[in-house]
Amino acid sequence: MVESIINMVILVMGKLGYLGVFIFMALESACIPIPSEAILPFGGYLSYTGRLSIIPTIIIGTLGGTFGSILAYYLGKLGGRPLVEKYASFLHLSKSSLDKSDTCFKKYGEKIVFYSRLLPIVRTFISLPAGISNMNFKKFTLYTFFGSLIWSILLCYTGYYMGEKWVIIRPWFHYADIAIVIIIVGLVGYKLMTIKKVNIS
Repeated sequence: MVESIINMVILVMGKLGYLGVFIFMALESACIPIPSEAILPFGGYLSYTGRLSIIPTIIIGTLGGTFGSILAYYLGKLGGRPLVEKYASFLHLSKSSLDKSDTCFKKYGEKIVFYSRLLPIVRTFISLPAGISNMNFKKFTLYTFFGSLIWSILLCYTGYYMGEKWVIIRPWFHYADIAIVIIIVGLVGYKLMTIKKVNIS
């Protein structure tokens, strides 16, 4: 399925160029799992071939990512918290844990948002909890932009310098995705076990 999505991204971007970069990066940052690890390196490759230019590709990728993140932020802000509270028991979340999340974003939101933009998978969904926790919008946008800019520079130039061999890097990003998923599942599992032990005691 992932491979099919990547092939679709390549096909559409090959036809739409900069517009394709913007659309796919916006979708990826709006919690739709389209891998930017394919979008941006392919954009870099298109710059290598001369069909695009590297600097505009980086800028448009960054703007697309920021735009999509803002959409996800407002989705979380406008409807996220009531929905989470409604299903909190099902998700094994207590009101205190939700309050802690709010406090965490108020204290460290800038760092959380910025560094999350440099992590596969996490970067796709971090805007939702930021919106749910009502993080300062200006700070959210600023740190999202600069985090996305670094990510765009890294991946676009990787595709640019790899040239026609850019496809070689795709499996490595896939391995990174798997590693992140394992870590997240491990942390969630540990948290659930901790909650059950507390409830039993």
